[in-house]
Amino acid sequence: LNKNVPIFVCTMAYPTVPCPLHIFEPCYRLMIRRCMETGTKQFGMCISDPLKGFADYGCILEIRNVEFFTDGRSVVDSIGKRRFKVIQHSQRDGYNTADIEYIEDQKVN
Repeated sequence: LNKNVPIFVCTMAYPTVPCPLHIFEPCYRLMIRRCMETGTKQFGMCISDPLKGFADYGCILEIRNVEFFTDGRSVVDSIGKRRFKVIQHSQRDGYNTADIEYIEDQKVN
């Protein structure tokens, strides 16, 4: 998962940290549904950037559970997995996407 990764522009996310989300905007409802239907159960989280739309760095979130409501909203239980750098910004059906490169930390002895 590093090409056309769906990007949720919202808040900071970090590896190993839970990130509960209330999804109500139509474009993000579509994004979450696609993440579940394709089986990836992952998307990127970036903070907003006034010039580019979203920041050049973010964190992959893995969906652990989704509770869908009859009015289309959902509550998503996700957790941070890996940090990434955005290589190319793009859009798909109203939400942001990106080609990304994962960031590997150097282990400390």
